[in-house]
Amino acid sequence: MNPPPSLLDTPREKIAVILVDHGSRRDESNMLLLEVVEAFRAHSAWSIVEPAHMELAEPSIASAFAKCAGQGAELVIVFPYFLSPGRHWHQDIPRLATEAAAAWPRVRYLVTAPLGLHSLLLKVIDQRITACLERVAGDRAHCELCDDSTGCTMLPKQS
Repeated sequence: MNPPPSLLDTPREKIAVILVDHGSRRDESNMLLLEVVEAFRAHSAWSIVEPAHMELAEPSIASAFAKCAGQGAELVIVFPYFLSPGRHWHQDIPRLATEAAAAWPRVRYLVTAPLGLHSLLLKVIDQRITACLERVAGDRAHCELCDDSTGCTMLPKQS
């Protein structure tokens, strides 16, 4: 499917990307999105990339949208950093994006599909499982996600 011609006319430097996750009361969870945004910003061709949490934490979609518009964005791509196309993707994020865009009538926006099923995600799942198995077996000392938590912990068998 090709984008409408009007989207093709938007210069790439005027296109912003907002990566949206659910948001959490746990700072560690919210910090992970910031790390994802920094990594995506460094490895993509998009010059304007901002984080947003759908709820429970800042920055909100509205504040991220305002930040993008303030940097000169003419088109904001709202990317749900979710695995499944559930209610948040279908209803909540589009509603919040519409509300955010109301303050910026000259800025267009698009809510994309979530991550969903992709062959690269299957490789990531396999790598995570392997890394955790190696860690609990003592063959791996470090896990970038689990070092400061109780993750990668083998629980004893229940009798």
